[in-house]
Amino acid sequence: MAMTEVDARRRDEADPGHRDLFRIPPAEGGGYAEVAYMAGNSLGLQPRATRDELLEDLDAWARLGVEGHLEAGRPWLPYHELLTEQAARLVGGLPSETVVMNSLTVNLHLLMVSFYRPSGTRTRIVIEDAAFPSDSYAVRSQVAFHGLDPDAEVVRLRPRDGEDCLRTEDVLAYLRDEGGRVALVLLGGVNYLTGELMDIPAITGAARAAGAVAGWDLAHAAGNVPLRLHEWGVDFAAWCSYKYLNSGPGALSGVFVHEWHLGDPDLPRFEGWWSTAAATRFEMTPTSRPPATVEAWQISNPPIYAMGPVRTSLELFDKVGMEALRARSLRLTAYLESLLDEVLPGRPLVQVTPRDPERRGCQLSVRTTAMGANELARRLRHEHGVIADARQPDIVRFAPVPLYSTYDDCRRVAEALAAIFPKDAS
Repeated sequence: MAMTEVDARRRDEADPGHRDLFRIPPAEGGGYAEVAYMAGNSLGLQPRATRDELLEDLDAWARLGVEGHLEAGRPWLPYHELLTEQAARLVGGLPSETVVMNSLTVNLHLLMVSFYRPSGTRTRIVIEDAAFPSDSYAVRSQVAFHGLDPDAEVVRLRPRDGEDCLRTEDVLAYLRDEGGRVALVLLGGVNYLTGELMDIPAITGAARAAGAVAGWDLAHAAGNVPLRLHEWGVDFAAWCSYKYLNSGPGALSGVFVHEWHLGDPDLPRFEGWWSTAAATRFEMTPTSRPPATVEAWQISNPPIYAMGPVRTSLELFDKVGMEALRARSLRLTAYLESLLDEVLPGRPLVQVTPRDPERRGCQLSVRTTAMGANELARRLRHEHGVIADARQPDIVRFAPVPLYSTYDDCRRVAEALAAIFPKDAS
């Protein structure tokens, strides 16, 4: 291989990232002490600060009991507010437009209660054909809830024949031609399978021009690529925080609702105790008085021990900055791609992620035609100490995360693929 371990380590010395702030799992194979972790697009690694800060919140419960709601070092009653400004900066929203609550699909349902309002001939929801299954389930169930036929009203936009990625111009063409029948566009900002970064501002503009609502699932975009949701005019968005945001398995979700919808009395919402204005919460009246902020979409009081790791992570992102992370992401992903360009030809492997760096985040998806994705991921881990993420039947996803991945991790991926598939294997 033209690019050697010496070259990779030299690059790491010049462009080190923030690996020292994370706990790296030990390797099971390959003779390495630590894994080459390429699955941060599925579950991010644990920041070193998370354990101690979570224990501080637990200790407050032990020491204060119920008084911790007001007297803890990080009081529980307004705890979610500690996350608001950092989350807003992360996605390019205003603090009044951004809140952390619930899980991703729960939030998508709460948002669709407000923003999917089929009427007359405007009844369709547009998603990508390669949407994550939970999004498909969610939109189909919303359509059925309104008494409509999901098979007729959920439009699944597909790539062109022989292609893996959905072209922006094809989305725009559909909205130009059929937009009068579309109630909601709900696409993934970065596609989970291919790693394709959609043109969020262009598609948002086309959806709104067609009279539709523009919503985005940013599970694979938040913490991966810079976002400017307020500036782009996105109606709503939601994202999880256990992938690139490194907040732990099943961690809480973020929500964005554009300010032009805030305080709209005609917009329906489901409500609960936390939907009412904080100043009126303990008046115990039967009627909610929601604030003119996205907090009106909250229902329950926040789970403190789930919020703690999100707060820790957001502080890290705030300190490092998304622009710096994106710059390193482009360098690191380009390096991995250059190595794959050496390895993939002549082997039963092909990259399906767009080659244009502006059309992807820090993920390169590879299709294997010689063995199942699960088997390839198993061999990568147990024989070579590389953890990657398999998506059946034939895609393995490699995510060189700029916070903690290294150039040498990328080299190990290429070296492992070359060893598993001897040249010209089929």
